[in-house]
Amino acid sequence: MANPSPDEIERLKAEWTDRFVRIRGDRPELQRFAGRVGRVITVNFNGRAIIDFADGAWYDVAASERFLEPIPAEEAKGKYDPTMNSAQPIPARQS
Repeated sequence: MANPSPDEIERLKAEWTDRFVRIRGDRPELQRFAGRVGRVITVNFNGRAIIDFADGAWYDVAASERFLEPIPAEEAKGKYDPTMNSAQPIPARQS
């Protein structure tokens, strides 16, 4: 599969960056993320969303509604702890 064009990457970034998402449960290779809420950090040049599930790591998943289910910020409240991610200047987990 060819990489998306730079214009397509910018469109995906605008669509997905900083959105809360849940992984669609019908993909066997993504079952380990079932029921977890994450935040899209950015979209890389391969068209994959870089997602933080507040567990200290980032994961890349195709930036598509086929794989990701966007959820409202109100629903993500209490299910996603932004202080637990690895994108903090000094993460609380390392203190």
